[in-house]
Amino acid sequence: MAPNGTSKTPTPLRAGIYAPTMTFFDKQTEDLDIPTIKRHAVRLAEAGLVGLVTMGSNGEAVHLSREEKAAVTKATREALDEAGFSSVPVIAGASSASVRGTLIEISDAAAAGAGYVLLLSPSYYRYAMDNAALEEYFTTVARESKLPIILYNYPGAVSGIDLDSDLMIRLARTNKNIVGAKFTCANTGKLTRVAKELDAARADGGGGEWMAFGGMADFTMQTAASGGSGIIAGGANVFPKMCVKVWELWKEGKLAESIKLQEELSKADWVLTRLAIPGTKAAIEEAYGYGGYPRRPLRRLGEEGQRDVKEVIGKYLKLEQSC
Repeated sequence: MAPNGTSKTPTPLRAGIYAPTMTFFDKQTEDLDIPTIKRHAVRLAEAGLVGLVTMGSNGEAVHLSREEKAAVTKATREALDEAGFSSVPVIAGASSASVRGTLIEISDAAAAGAGYVLLLSPSYYRYAMDNAALEEYFTTVARESKLPIILYNYPGAVSGIDLDSDLMIRLARTNKNIVGAKFTCANTGKLTRVAKELDAARADGGGGEWMAFGGMADFTMQTAASGGSGIIAGGANVFPKMCVKVWELWKEGKLAESIKLQEELSKADWVLTRLAIPGTKAAIEEAYGYGGYPRRPLRRLGEEGQRDVKEVIGKYLKLEQSC
């Protein structure tokens, strides 16, 4: 049985590369572009990604209604199943400011076909969110959630709240429904401590079922070296094969080759990181012929940003295709 009495057991998470997928919109109306959302999901699975995340930061979840969030997750699950990738799990962002709201988001994600959820720390009332409040929040949600939970530690998105390793370890040990964490804090020391204490799945095939994910493509190799379970990284939307290759080289013991390719991946990923969602969508457009723009109030790239995107795609697309 799945958590809390649901009948379907989710597909197990595997060590490897995951992408927090972009949400694509009609360029004129800003309505959801479901065919492109499906196309993108299949392209990433074909590139070797072992899981996808909908409704994360890159997915512009804060710009979508409750119904739109469910539609994106449902379309992603359908696309993967239709293309023969039923073994690729879908993780859905389901964060809300309250316990009640988060549980509603989780129920929506489950109904839409997600197997897991990714949860940020609640942060609107930042003054009240000490470790005791955060522990109570995650414990309560984990107890009542229909889906297994992955902690999403991203201080930049939650008013600087940064879950420490002691709290993460305690939450995992006392809540079997908390099955992993994403370290967008980029703290490899923290990731190492948590992965070690919780016997996380590793690149070499060892470890258990708990997942310790790096949160950016520019420390893919470093995550493997730290005993982590893979990455959930926006850069994998554009350079999925490079991310997979870095991971696989490390897994095969080809450390020097992994480090060398990581150096290139880090340079390519920095442009995407710096230009954020508009830049990542522009890079997808430049490389693959679709992408479009974010929803307002996010601005479209200016001329300088467009030049930077063209330069990085011109420099790294052949490397991506050769991996």
